[in-house]
Amino acid sequence: MFVNIVQFPPVRKGKDEEFTKWFTWSNAVYEKFDGFISRRLLKPTRGKKNYAAIVEHESEETFMAMHLSDERQTAWEKVEPLLDGSSTPGFYEVIITSENK
Repeated sequence: MFVNIVQFPPVRKGKDEEFTKWFTWSNAVYEKFDGFISRRLLKPTRGKKNYAAIVEHESEETFMAMHLSDERQTAWEKVEPLLDGSSTPGFYEVIITSENK
């Protein structure tokens, strides 16, 4: 499994609701891609201020196909005005997992 962890920049004042609506909308866009597993928005706690997201894909190849798509570019163009800065991505390959089912 391939994981992308995104640290979002601050959301502009008064734009949190619009940002979370964008995230829900963009989930519907991204989940149509081959290899998509999940995408979660993390709300900041304990003094943290910025949202983060976890994106899971079957492989780096399927993630990059989504990441370099026109649909992804359109989605980012919609969210950029809501953010104060650029996001910071981190890329990971899962090597050990434990899940409670």
